[in-house]
Amino acid sequence: MKTGLKIAIGADHAGFDYKQAILGMFNDIEFKDFGTDSADSADYPDFAHAVASAVEGGGFDFGILLCGSANGVAMTANKHQNIRAAICWKEEVAIPARTHNDANVLCIPARHVTIDEAKAIIERFLSEEFEGGRHARRVGKIGC
Repeated sequence: MKTGLKIAIGADHAGFDYKQAILGMFNDIEFKDFGTDSADSADYPDFAHAVASAVEGGGFDFGILLCGSANGVAMTANKHQNIRAAICWKEEVAIPARTHNDANVLCIPARHVTIDEAKAIIERFLSEEFEGGRHARRVGKIGC
């Protein structure tokens, strides 16, 4: 896994505990926490927009978003023109998200993976490189 990365991270109430655990798992990554700050009910778009804007603005290498299914945060983040948010529920899904789709925001379904699986997904996502080539042509067609 690459070191020295700057990661924007956010979660709603369903992903709060995982977010807190992730913040303590990676000593060689600089995280900025965009909330939520408790397990109390919270609206996922608030955190997804904040993380997506931070990544889109260029101040962060990647974003990580967590919610129950990851669908809500992925839908929200993907409203941003230069964001490619991918829902990954296992390592094998994270590989093409990075290598083929050049995903820059990882969305993890906290209610459907263990914390150990989430850690492995993050490690894999942050280890892969975009392959370019024919994939670059396709990625170039994503934006509207």
